[in-house]
Amino acid sequence: MTERFRERLTRLLGRRPATMQIGALCLDGAGRVLLITSRGTGRWIIPKGWPMAGRSLSEAALQEAWEEAGVEGAVEPEPMGRYFYDKMHDSGFGVPVVVHVFRVSVSNLAEDFPEQGERRRAWFAPEDAAKLVAEDGLRELLSALPKPEAGGAVPQRALGADGN
Repeated sequence: MTERFRERLTRLLGRRPATMQIGALCLDGAGRVLLITSRGTGRWIIPKGWPMAGRSLSEAALQEAWEEAGVEGAVEPEPMGRYFYDKMHDSGFGVPVVVHVFRVSVSNLAEDFPEQGERRRAWFAPEDAAKLVAEDGLRELLSALPKPEAGGAVPQRALGADGN
C-alpha cells in the first residue's frame, strides 16, 4: 500500500495518527545492509525502537542499532526516509507507526551486545534485503540503495563470532 493511499485511508476511517519510531539502516563499507530478526515473529527487520529522552532521533537510532545488533558506527543526523507499518499488540489490534530511518555507517559489530541471544543478524545486498522485509515502505528504501561494490568485504572483526 502506498504511503499516500495509506494516509488518505487512515483519515477516511478515522484512525488515530501514526506513532513515531526511529530505525537504523546499517550499511557496511561495501554497501551491504545489516538485517536482524524480530523477537516475536523472527521476520527480517532493521533495528528500530522508540525515541529516547535526552537523545536526538539519530542518536536514538544508533542506540537501537547497538542494543539490537551490536552495531558501532556513525549515524547521519537527518533521516534518509520513512515507512509505515502496524505494530500488532497481544490484544490483536494494530497501532499505526511511522518509522523515521537513519543511515548508519557500520565500523564494527560487537560480539557481546544487549539483545544478542534474542536475535539473528546477517548482511545482505540491498536487493536481497528488500525481498526479505515485509514492510512495503522499507522495501522501497532498500531497493533505492546502490548495489554493493564488487569484491567489497567486511573486515572479520566486524562480523562477530558467528560470521554474522
